Amino acid sequence: MSYNAYMTFELAKQDFLEYLEIEQNRSQKTIANYDHYLTRLIDFAGDISIDEINPDLIRKYRLWLNRLGTANSDELQKSTQNYHLIAIRSFLKYCAKRDFATMPAEKIDLARVTRKQVTFLTPEEINTMLSQLDTSKISGLRDRAILELLFSSGLRVSELVGLNKDHINLSRREFTVRGKGQKDRPIFISEDAANWITKYLERRIDNDPALFLRYSGKRKTDTTGNYLRLTQRSVQRMVAKTALLAGITKHVSPHTMRHSFATDLLMNGADIRSVQSLLGHSNISTTQVYTHVTDTHLKKVHEQFHRKSN
Repeated sequence: MSYNAYMTFELAKQDFLEYLEIEQNRSQKTIANYDHYLTRLIDFAGDISIDEINPDLIRKYRLWLNRLGTANSDELQKSTQNYHLIAIRSFLKYCAKRDFATMPAEKIDLARVTRKQVTFLTPEEINTMLSQLDTSKISGLRDRAILELLFSSGLRVSELVGLNKDHINLSRREFTVRGKGQKDRPIFISEDAANWITKYLERRIDNDPALFLRYSGKRKTDTTGNYLRLTQRSVQRMVAKTALLAGITKHVSPHTMRHSFATDLLMNGADIRSVQSLLGHSNISTTQVYTHVTDTHLKKVHEQFHRKSN
């Protein structure tokens, strides 16, 4: 057996994380997630050698994960358990690439999960949310610009808060964003979104490069008195609060706006491949989660075009 088989899991894990960073050019957030999920195996089994990773160990580990609670729940969700298994499969594929003697990745099957139903907002609900914002204040202008941008672009909240003023072309109403997997994709925005971003920027008197800034909270400024870049959590709170003020009882988040963007496109006749590209999904199956929400639209198509009996 190769001497590499006796490499400890912790040492091989560090090699794998460096591989993700240098050769795969994965984001620091992605690398941190892999580190977290793989460290869970060490929590369970200790710093074993990689040749000790076998189907029996993985079976016992899955049972342990299934009984592992969190601060908010008595057990991990099946989807979260799968994230741990996906990390191990990726690690094992790396081991095979390096000719380390360990079990094949394909021997690990993921648990079946029930796909969550997509929550989205109707145009009427979005308009009601927009009407709750006080745009006489700069924070209200910012929030209006954010909601318009989220709905017209399908941006992820992480992508939105990372934008700088010079990233976005307001005259052409398009720009490029680097999303998951360090993949670039084109973003197109509505005229309303461009107009509200312009109004917000015209009110600003700072020279900060960030597109969206914080104006409240304990840490709204840095040590020099300059405003800080808006955080993902701040955007999440703003969206949820605005939805509540609008009388919307379902849970609404920035990702709900992304769902609403995709649903609106499909309801108005966009093909799913185009929606896939606009959302930045690498796999069409991820985009297909939206197709069931267009059942009403498909029913109308059926009634309009299917041959009727006399």
